[in-house]
Amino acid sequence: MIPDIVWASNKRLECLLDEAGHLIDAPELIVEVLSPGDKNEKRDRQAKLKLYSAQGVHEYWIVSWQEQKVEVYRRQQGVLKLVVTLYQQDELTSPLLPGFSCIVSQFF
Repeated sequence: MIPDIVWASNKRLECLLDEAGHLIDAPELIVEVLSPGDKNEKRDRQAKLKLYSAQGVHEYWIVSWQEQKVEVYRRQQGVLKLVVTLYQQDELTSPLLPGFSCIVSQFF
């Protein structure tokens, strides 16, 4: 399973890459854009969430272009849990990205 977008801090990136430049550990943030179809959505919402949680991802964003919303999962007590669902007018921020903010509608 390959994520759509990954982000890792410079400090973390040094530990994530092998000699060939391949990721060998979990990044801090993964973003998935939902693909059409129930099977794809189920994979992103269940299988990938479980996998990323087990691998130690700190945040997982699920972006629904159909509903124009972003679901933000953050690591709490060792697992990724849904902390907020943001809609078009809401502002997306992250403790992983100091100084970053984006109005959700700008994603679409």
